[in-house]
Amino acid sequence: MEFGLLSALIVGLFLGIKHSLEPDHVIAVSTIASKSKNWFRSLLAGVFWGIGHSAVLFIVGLFIIVLKLQVPPKVEAYFEIIVGIMLVYLGITSILGNTKRNGDKGDLNDASAIYMKSFAIGSIHGLAGSAALTVLVLSTVNSLLDATLYILFFGAGTIIGMFCFTAALTISLVLSVKRFNAKRTLEFTAAIVSVCFGMYYLYHIATIF
Repeated sequence: MEFGLLSALIVGLFLGIKHSLEPDHVIAVSTIASKSKNWFRSLLAGVFWGIGHSAVLFIVGLFIIVLKLQVPPKVEAYFEIIVGIMLVYLGITSILGNTKRNGDKGDLNDASAIYMKSFAIGSIHGLAGSAALTVLVLSTVNSLLDATLYILFFGAGTIIGMFCFTAALTISLVLSVKRFNAKRTLEFTAAIVSVCFGMYYLYHIATIF
């Protein structure tokens, strides 16, 4: 492997880590991971987000590159609107669900749902970011093989980054497990931030439409 390509792939990996820690990403995952009383499930919520995000980036990104398509700015904006709506929805449902949980049994039964939800959210974020990633890839590498490797490394970076974030969040959850009010406060705060940021996100998109 050429040194130039290796350097580009390493940069792509770190850019993926940085990308995973964007506000809309960590806020969305926080609303899900903070719900679980099991630290392992909270951790996996971030991993599944990264997998969903990477899968969509890989499929859509290569599709755009191979067919040499250009994503119109309005289409990108529509994807971003979906992200904003999703953040508001996640926050509201988290607040409403705060009073409906019945302890660990329900949490255990909902484990698969949590992973699927995280995967779906990551996929939506991946769809919204696919156009920008494609531009980045085309400006960095020259061949389809190199582009494929770059997207894979970028995707791996998003998984690593979100894993690290959810690990930090999980430590907070573990430390507050004996403090029910502290955990509920963390959950409620994540939900409120999700709603507020989602509304701000939608407002920002509306102003540039």
